[in-house]
Amino acid sequence: MSKISYRVLAVVEAFALAGYIASYIWRLQAAHPKSWIVFPIWLLASVVLHRDTLQTLGWRVDNLWPAIRQGAWVFLIMLALTAGVGLLLGTFHRFPHHLVDARHFLNYAAFCLFQQVALNSYLSNRLQYSFEAPHLTALVAGTVFAALHWPNPVLVPLTFIGGAAMSWLFLRERNILPLSAGQAIIGTLAWGAFPLAWHHGMRVGPGFYAFHPR
Repeated sequence: MSKISYRVLAVVEAFALAGYIASYIWRLQAAHPKSWIVFPIWLLASVVLHRDTLQTLGWRVDNLWPAIRQGAWVFLIMLALTAGVGLLLGTFHRFPHHLVDARHFLNYAAFCLFQQVALNSYLSNRLQYSFEAPHLTALVAGTVFAALHWPNPVLVPLTFIGGAAMSWLFLRERNILPLSAGQAIIGTLAWGAFPLAWHHGMRVGPGFYAFHPR
C-alpha cells in the first residue's frame, strides 16, 4: 500500500473512531453498555497496524522534564484564566469538598490519562501522519475533542482550546504524562470555577439534559 493510501486510511480511521465514540455517548452506552469493549480493541489493532511504539504513543520518561517545562507556561495561563473566572463569578465559595479528595482526584486523573491516549496517542498521531502539519493537526484534534463534549456550554469551548493546545504540545514533545496531570488539575478547577447550572456536573451527551442538581 502506498504512503498516500496509508495517509487516507489514517484520517478515515481517526474520524471513524471519533464517530463511534459519539455514537457510544449518545446511544450505545444506554442501549448496549458493553459496547465500550470496542475502544480498547480498536486502539490495540490500530497500534499494531501503524507499528506504534511507546515513544510515539507518548508513554515515556526520557523526555519528561522537557515536556513538563514546555507545557508549564500553557497550563499556568489556563489555570490563571480559570481561577479568574471563578473569582469573577464568585463560585469558589461553593467549591465541593469531594473535588479535593485525593481518591476522587486520582480517579479523575486516570480518566484524563485515558482521554490523552484517545486525543494524542491515537487521534493526534493519526492526523499528523495524514496532514503532516502540526498546527492543522492540533486545530482538527481540538475540534473533534470539543465536538465529543457537546452540548455542554462550558466544556465545548474549554475542550477546543485545551484539546488544540495539548495536541500541539504533544506533537512537540511526545509525552502524555504531564498533559494528563495538567488536564486533571485544570478540569478540577473548572468544575468549581463555573456555576453548576452551566456545566451540569461536567456531563456531556444525553446526561447533560438529564442532570438534576440536588
